[in-house]
Amino acid sequence: MDKVFISEADQYIFGQGTHYEIYKKLGAHLSCEDEKEGVFFATWAPNADKVYVIGEFNNWNEQANPMERIGKGGIYTAFIAEAKEMQMYKYLIVLADGTKLYKADPFANYAELRPGTASKIYDLNHFIWEDEKWLEKREKANIFEEPLAIYECHIGSWMKHPDGTEDGFYNYREFADRMVDYLKELPYTHVELMGIAEYPYDGSWGYQVTGYYAPTSRYGTPDDFRYMIDLFHKNNIGVILDWVPAHFPRDAHGLAEYDGTCLFEHPYKRLGEHPDWGTKIFNYSKNEVKNFLIANALYWIREFHIDGLRVDAVASMLYLDYGKRDGQWVPNKYGGNENLDAIEFFRHMNSIVHKSFPGVMTIAEESTAWPMVTAKPEDGGLGFTFKWNMGWMHDFCEYMKLDPYFRKDNHYKMTFAMSYNSSENYIMPLSHDEVVHLKCSMVNKMPGYQVDKYANLRVGYTFMMGHEGKKLLFMGQEFGQEREWSEARELDWFLLQEPLNKGMQTYVADLLKLYRKSPCLYEIDNDWLGFEWMNADDKDRSIYSFVRRSKDGNQHMLFVLNMTPVSYPEYRVGVPMNTKYKLVLNSDDVKYGGQGHKLPKVLKARKGLCDRREQYITFELPPLTAAVFVF
Repeated sequence: MDKVFISEADQYIFGQGTHYEIYKKLGAHLSCEDEKEGVFFATWAPNADKVYVIGEFNNWNEQANPMERIGKGGIYTAFIAEAKEMQMYKYLIVLADGTKLYKADPFANYAELRPGTASKIYDLNHFIWEDEKWLEKREKANIFEEPLAIYECHIGSWMKHPDGTEDGFYNYREFADRMVDYLKELPYTHVELMGIAEYPYDGSWGYQVTGYYAPTSRYGTPDDFRYMIDLFHKNNIGVILDWVPAHFPRDAHGLAEYDGTCLFEHPYKRLGEHPDWGTKIFNYSKNEVKNFLIANALYWIREFHIDGLRVDAVASMLYLDYGKRDGQWVPNKYGGNENLDAIEFFRHMNSIVHKSFPGVMTIAEESTAWPMVTAKPEDGGLGFTFKWNMGWMHDFCEYMKLDPYFRKDNHYKMTFAMSYNSSENYIMPLSHDEVVHLKCSMVNKMPGYQVDKYANLRVGYTFMMGHEGKKLLFMGQEFGQEREWSEARELDWFLLQEPLNKGMQTYVADLLKLYRKSPCLYEIDNDWLGFEWMNADDKDRSIYSFVRRSKDGNQHMLFVLNMTPVSYPEYRVGVPMNTKYKLVLNSDDVKYGGQGHKLPKVLKARKGLCDRREQYITFELPPLTAAVFVF
C-alpha cells in the first residue's frame, strides 16, 4: 500500500485548475504512514476555521481527529490509522463564529444509502477489468461513421426485483445480466444511464447531485458498477452517463456553502442560483471549481471506462438569463447574456477529454440555436462530439400528435430539420423528458383508436431511423409503454402479452437490425450526400419519401411513409435510378401488429417523369404505413 500525500505541486496545479487526477489526492484513500496502514483524508475548505474527520472509526467523536491545513490553498489533511474500508465518515467544518457544518466528502467514491448522508471509505484498486478489446476498438473507431443507437435507461425503474423489498432495486450486477440479454434482442449500440452520481432525492432522477465521484449506492458498490460496465463492453454495448455540471442542490450535507461560504457556487445570488429549480450554480470562473468538474469527467472515463458523457442542461450554463426574469440575472462584461466562463469551461473540458481519451463522446443536451456546439474549440466551437437535436424532437412530437386531417397544414414540421442538419453532429432524442409531466407516453401521443396509435408510432419510428442523425429512445418506448414513466415503478412489462405491444417491440428490433447492418443509414449523418428527398412536398396526402445513400454506392435505401389512414392503390414515387427496388421493411406486417397489407417484394423502376426524376415505381401504399426498399 503506497503512501498518499499532497505535494506543493499538487496544490499549485489544483489552484491553476489543471490537476486532472486531483481525485486521487482529495477524498479518502487507503494509505500507509510510519508502517501503519490506515486512511488518508483530504478536503478543500479554505474558509474554515477548523476541520475534523468524524466517523465510525472514532465513534463520531468530533474532537478525535483534527485535520491539518497545508499550504495557502485551503486544503486540510489527516491520516487515521484506525479507519477501515467501508466505514462511514463526514467532515466537521467549524467556522470562525463556532458554527458547525457536517459535510459529506465531495470526492468520496461511495456513499451511505439514502436517506443516510454519510460518505464511505472505498478503495478503487480491487477490480480487474476484462474489456481491453472494447477499449482498443473504441479508440480506433470513427464514431461519426458508425451506427449509434442509444437506449436511455433509469436502472431503478426499468425492472423491479421480485424479492419484495420496499425499493425493489436490482444490484448493478443483476441489472447488467438482464439488460445484456435484453439488448441482444434489441440491438442498441449503447445504453445511457440516468442518475448514477450519488443524489439524495429519488424524484430528482439523479439530476441534483451531492456525490459527484460516487456511483449511487442504491444499486450497489463502485465495483458492482464496474462489473456492469465491463459486462456491457464484453458484449459490445457502450455505456453513456448523464453528467450534471450545471447545478447542484442545497442539501445541508452537500456542496452548498461547503466551508460556510459560496465555495463551489457563484457568490453573487443572481449568478449563483436557479430560481425555478431552487439549485445552486457552479462558479465557472474559479479554477478549483473547474478542476473539480473536469477531473470528475475524466474520473468516470478513466476509473469506470465510461464511453460517453451526456451533459445535462447545457443551455442553462451558456445563458446567464436562462429561466430568469429581468432583475434576476447580470449581463457579462460586454453586456450580453452569454456566460463567458461556462463557454471557456466547456472548451477546456471537451479538449482535455478528447485529447486524453480518443473515442469517448461528449454529448450536449442543448435546446437553443447556440452555434457551433459540436465544432472544435480551436475553430470557435464548444467541442462536443454530438448535440441532441431538440428542435427535431419538438417538431416530430408536435406533428405526430396531430389528427391526420391537420397534418397537411404542418407538413414542414417533418422536413425542417434537414434544412439545418449539417450545422451540427446531431443525435435525435425521444428521451425521458418527452414521457413525463402529463406529456403522455409516446404511443398515447398518437391520434386515433388504439390500433391507429401503434400504426402511427411505427411510421414515426421509421421516419426517425431513416432520417440523418444518430438515434436515442427512452426505455419502454420500444414496446409501446402506455403509461407515463415514473421512477417509482417498473415498466409495464405485462403489456408484452398484448399483440400490439409485442409487435411494436419486434418492429423496433427489426428497425435496429436494419439500421446497424446498413451503412447508408449511419455513414453520412450530417451532409446532403447521405440524404435526398424524393418528395418533401406531398403535403395534401401527408406522404414523405427520401433516399439514404452509402459512401461506396453499393447500397441505398428508399423510404416511403404514409402519415394518414388513407390507402393509395397506385402510389407513384420518383426514384433516382432505373433499377430494381427490393422491399426490406413493411410496418403494416401482421407480425408488427399491422393490418397485413401485402407489398410487392421487388419493384422494377419504370421510365417516366415523376417527382422531377426520370423514372418511378408504383405500388399500393396502405394506410399509416412505412415501406423501406433497398437498391
